[in-house]
Amino acid sequence: MSEPFRQPVFIVSVAIVALLVIAGAGAPESFGAATSAALDWVTTNFGWFYLASVFGFVVVLVYLAFSKYGETRIGKPDSEPEFSYYSWISMLLAAGFGIGLVFYGVAEPMSHFLETPYGLTEPGTPEAARLAIQYAMFNWGISQWAGFSIVGLIIGIYQFRKEKPGLVSTVLAPALRRAPARRAIAGTLDIFAVVATVMGVATSLGLGVLQINGGLNLAFGIPEGFWWQTAILGVMFAAYMISAATGLEKGIRILSSINLALALALMVYVLAFGPTIAILRTVVQGIGDYLQNFLQMSLRAGPYQGAEWAGQWTIFYWAWVIAWSPFVGTFVARISRGRTIREYVLGVLVMPPLIACIWMGVFGGAGLHYDLTADAGLGMAVQENITSALFRLFDLLPLSFFLSVMGMALIFIFLITSADSASYIVAQMTDRGSLDPPLVKRLLWGVLIAAICLTLMATGGLEGLQAGAIVAALPFTLIIYAMVWSLLRELAIDRQLTLRQLYREHDETPVAATIEEARNLNS
Repeated sequence: MSEPFRQPVFIVSVAIVALLVIAGAGAPESFGAATSAALDWVTTNFGWFYLASVFGFVVVLVYLAFSKYGETRIGKPDSEPEFSYYSWISMLLAAGFGIGLVFYGVAEPMSHFLETPYGLTEPGTPEAARLAIQYAMFNWGISQWAGFSIVGLIIGIYQFRKEKPGLVSTVLAPALRRAPARRAIAGTLDIFAVVATVMGVATSLGLGVLQINGGLNLAFGIPEGFWWQTAILGVMFAAYMISAATGLEKGIRILSSINLALALALMVYVLAFGPTIAILRTVVQGIGDYLQNFLQMSLRAGPYQGAEWAGQWTIFYWAWVIAWSPFVGTFVARISRGRTIREYVLGVLVMPPLIACIWMGVFGGAGLHYDLTADAGLGMAVQENITSALFRLFDLLPLSFFLSVMGMALIFIFLITSADSASYIVAQMTDRGSLDPPLVKRLLWGVLIAAICLTLMATGGLEGLQAGAIVAALPFTLIIYAMVWSLLRELAIDRQLTLRQLYREHDETPVAATIEEARNLNS
């Protein structure tokens, strides 16, 4: 066995993932029941903790962006961004976020329309429609990206400014310095991140395959079943293996740019040929309601009513975001090298959330308008089969067949970029944080992720694995707290070193130094 495959993190991670897949495939009902019970317990007893934590991440990021650390670069002081702004935003959306947005763009607002958030109003009414858009935008907006980007910023600073491996264990090394078994703990943290990533990616790929199968069923009459899902996964697997072989700079970057253009084209078409004025009003009203009620929604734990709804949606999402943060955060760090902290925070907390809010407003607004004014039955269709929601909306628009084909192409490319980026990041995590993990390891993880997805689709274990990944988010939230502490400590040290260097070069206190820093430099 060659050196890259003898590394303990790689070996143990593969073994744990294999055991989880065997459990999910061998006894899907028991496995699903156990993980679902654990998930219910976590969301019921720690939902308030997830809400407070994610809101805290938003506060920390905004503070860093506008603090004295805002001009610090994710990389050396003279480094420049590796990717153009368009490519950067495209790749941000490609890292698993885009496929979820396409899946839930129609489905989530219609679900909230029939089962209103926190039971605040009567279902199926104009008030319910307004609330549905408001909460759909909130669930896919700033808070969701805060969970990803806080981890991405921390890993990016350590990886590109301190030139250390981009691993959770590296970030927490100062906190583990005096721990009696620090190597074992560090390895456990990295294994934890790998397993959470693989489980999350496998379930997301499975959901995407099911959605494509639903689209093919509506557009071509192809039956929904395991063999067609296997064929879809097989084509996707071949495509992302080719993409993985071409490297990050070509494969993911090019596909991501194509996908963003395709997504924007679909969105503009629905806006132009759907109920345009109603959609524009929905977008403006929805963003206004979202911003106006942001603080209230962020900390609404439902102690008096609606706790069950919160557990099914917002708290579920926040746990999912935290579980996925090692993967998405590491990928976001990799493509953000050279940007300042201020540019990074404003980019990740503005552009992807803004696109998500507009997407929800356009697709969700169109669906709600048709149900309210024409009794189109989209809400009922979503309840019957959530995978067909997007294509049911397309049936109400001109050139519905063409739109369905474009929609499936969009989902397909998002799946490829998600799988490609996941195989790259997991290979990096299991190769001591290398920025250029061996291609064979990337391909191997691609094969394993596809095999996990296929096995769980065949046995009905996808939901159980997803629930298991989300339960794992609880301890990882505490790990993120420790990582934030390490980041603030490192930024303070880094700033002192930078100011001392400037002091030596110019023999005077830098203008940007605070009074306290100036005293320290002159003492």
